[in-house]
Amino acid sequence: MANLWEVYSKTKAAEIREELILKYTYIVKYVAGRLYSSYGNNVEFDDLVSYGIFGLIDAIDKYDIARGVKFETYAQLRIRGSIIDHLREIDWLPRSIRQKSKELEKSYNDLESRLGRPATDEEMAESFGLSVEEFQKKIQNITTYSVVSLDDLLEQKREIISNEADKHSETPENVIEDKEMKEILADAISALPEKEKKVVSLYYYDELTYKEIGKLLYISESRVSQLHTKAIIRLKNKLKVAFE
Repeated sequence: MANLWEVYSKTKAAEIREELILKYTYIVKYVAGRLYSSYGNNVEFDDLVSYGIFGLIDAIDKYDIARGVKFETYAQLRIRGSIIDHLREIDWLPRSIRQKSKELEKSYNDLESRLGRPATDEEMAESFGLSVEEFQKKIQNITTYSVVSLDDLLEQKREIISNEADKHSETPENVIEDKEMKEILADAISALPEKEKKVVSLYYYDELTYKEIGKLLYISESRVSQLHTKAIIRLKNKLKVAFE
């Protein structure tokens, strides 16, 4: 692969580009599979793969072997970004789901601002005039959009950093901004309730599925989904403020 990249970086030959696309298609399927498990039945797996291929091609065209960054790592970001961009463009979720998600985000933000700490399910349920079970169903209904909306927020911020890096190469300012983004995200995660923090860690860092996390924590998949969704809502509220 090193020789293939060396030749492609010098020649940009179309046949080598095709070979690289074929060799790295597995990354697209991996990223698409991870996203598909979060998006439920709202989108087809093959569509996600199709969107991801555009990201892979973009990654191959823009990859600079001189920077010493592993291609697989770089490609995953581009592929994920491409999929999210296409989902954003086709407006694939019902408007009612988006409205419910925004309502929940605002309610969490308002209540937690008053409390000065993460709100419990009981406190959130009371603020809506619902039982805890009804509130948890409300959370379950917006799971898919919450995952995508956090991805979208992070991707937009990442695009800004990436575009600046493309314009000015790896300037100290770009490196610092990227580092700050990671630190902001790490701080936001550390402030989550323990169970939500655990789910986020297992899902994003250990790359486990909801089913695997449920077995590990002795809870149902739907409960894992609820914890993940609540974590995302809290993270999104904190990141919005930090990114402004």
